[in-house]
Amino acid sequence: MDVTVQTGMTKSTKGVTLVALSFVSSLKEQVCLLLEIEADTSEAKTTEKECITIVEHALLETEGGAAERLDGTLKELNGLLKGLILSKAIEGVHAILAIVDRDLTLHVSHAGSAEAYIVRSGAASQITEYTRGKPVPAFVHIASGRLEARDSVVFSTQRLLRAVTPAQLAQHAQRGDQLLDELTNTLEAEREHAALGVLHASGGQTKIGEAPTRPAGRALASRRDRRGRSWGAMTIVAKLGERGRAILSLDVFRRFWEKTSDWTAGFFADLGNPKRKRRAHLLIVAGAIGVFILLWVIVNLSTSTERGKTKAELTQLMEQIDQEVRTAENRQLSGDIDGANLVLDRAQEEAQQVMNNDSGLFRREALDLLDRIRTKKEEINHIVRLSPRPGPNITSKNASAVLEGIVGTANIEALYDKANLYRLLNTIIEDPVQIASQGIITDAVALERYQTVVFQLADNSIIENIGGQPTTMKTEDPAGWISGKDMKTYLRFLYLLSPENNQIYKYERLSNRYGAPAEYNVNGKLEGALDMTIDQAIYVLKRGGEVVKLFRGEVQPFMILHAPEQKILSTATKVFKLAGGDFYFLDPTGSRVIVVADGGSTGEASYKTQYVLEGDQVGTLKDLFVDADETRLYVIDEKRLHEVDLVK
Repeated sequence: MDVTVQTGMTKSTKGVTLVALSFVSSLKEQVCLLLEIEADTSEAKTTEKECITIVEHALLETEGGAAERLDGTLKELNGLLKGLILSKAIEGVHAILAIVDRDLTLHVSHAGSAEAYIVRSGAASQITEYTRGKPVPAFVHIASGRLEARDSVVFSTQRLLRAVTPAQLAQHAQRGDQLLDELTNTLEAEREHAALGVLHASGGQTKIGEAPTRPAGRALASRRDRRGRSWGAMTIVAKLGERGRAILSLDVFRRFWEKTSDWTAGFFADLGNPKRKRRAHLLIVAGAIGVFILLWVIVNLSTSTERGKTKAELTQLMEQIDQEVRTAENRQLSGDIDGANLVLDRAQEEAQQVMNNDSGLFRREALDLLDRIRTKKEEINHIVRLSPRPGPNITSKNASAVLEGIVGTANIEALYDKANLYRLLNTIIEDPVQIASQGIITDAVALERYQTVVFQLADNSIIENIGGQPTTMKTEDPAGWISGKDMKTYLRFLYLLSPENNQIYKYERLSNRYGAPAEYNVNGKLEGALDMTIDQAIYVLKRGGEVVKLFRGEVQPFMILHAPEQKILSTATKVFKLAGGDFYFLDPTGSRVIVVADGGSTGEASYKTQYVLEGDQVGTLKDLFVDADETRLYVIDEKRLHEVDLVK
């Protein structure tokens, strides 16, 4: 009869190291060592090496009986583990050490929560001592007994019966070499972790030098404590009887089969007998009812057990979420805003897990926690929710008009749609001035030095509103005006953003025309650019939220620190900045304006606050403007101008 050992492990978790090893001693004995060490990785590796060294020298390479060598090895291991735990090098350990001698006798000892099980004749039983309460991180007992053909022994550093029943363990054992893989997959599916070992005793003739196989009812003879004292003749069959998991011998099984066959034959005979047929039918009905009741009980017990397990897990998760919210509050008080946001993000994900749970438990509590997390995040990150003051409505002058943008210098001067300019006098909209009788306005900007408004049309022509009179402007470039995505002015220059050409073109305003364009961009990547603003340097907002800073045409560092979201500008479409002032980013998707403090030459801008605009009168936001004192923010949707008082 041959004995083989397989070892493996599940995926580990943070702070836990799993070790699964098998050895062959100098006497050709099979040895299995499993370790689950709760410690930092470096300390766990040191512990692993020390344990392996002790096993090799004290168990594998020495002479004497297997039980005596195992006892001496366990004493050395206990001394090592006690010292490591007292010095706090490790927090805990769960371990199995087993040896099968040449007489096919298995000796096994465990520490901590580790356990061993034997599968014999279709039934599974635990052969290590199970103790309630906190497990002892030391080897205390040795279980010994002889193996039989087709026995399977399973070693685990954690209690397997939390994930599988004894019946399932016996069923998995019938798959032979696949038992280890089945257990590993089952534990990982239940989010459990353990180091595993499986010992198989194959069938066949006894080899020369082996003792003859003992009867099935006398498998593992006795247990001894670590000092070698006998616990009495506690055979594995007697132990299983105490635990209600008796292993049936072949004789018992044969008698049971004969009685079952006789009863079945008699039952079918009754079905054919007119006098006893009614009795047989009643038995069928009673049997069906009994099976139904049994299935109903099993299903309800299973559902109740699963629901109880789910409730316990969710209860623990809810307590963890509540603790994380308090942790975030403490980090906020200490000034660690980034850390507080990370903790709140994790708490929000966990609360969402509770919401998505199929059991429906704690959903109301999870909703309350989500509201609490959202409120705390808004408080930490200065998120202001408000209803802006409604300004003038463009439909009072043109019912079909759809606003496209704002034109202003120190204050708002006008609004424009695709064809007209609407000047503002306080809160009153004047009659429109038609700019594009044929084309469509794509952008407009004030040229403060010349007190005009520059318009770009879809056909790439440029029109200036000079003294209330739209005037077509020429350029000295023979190729004409270049197509652009956005325009801005600075001093006497007009800057035109052209993402398709990866360039910003600089036109000088002359007396009645513009000069030929000069290329401003040197090494910036402007593909996907949406908008730009100028304050000594040029800042280009790209699709996806990236901001490219160009100074004298060359890229400069730019980043936003302390933002509550990793990609806070991912849906921003417009950027506005006054000289020496803050950045204002318009995010129509979130119906908000994000304010970022300028970092100056360092390029390290810093998140300040954001205004979320709410209310039935707020439509899709199109453009924004901030007055010269940075005390009032203006935004427009398709029809209306809205005003917001800025908080300093």
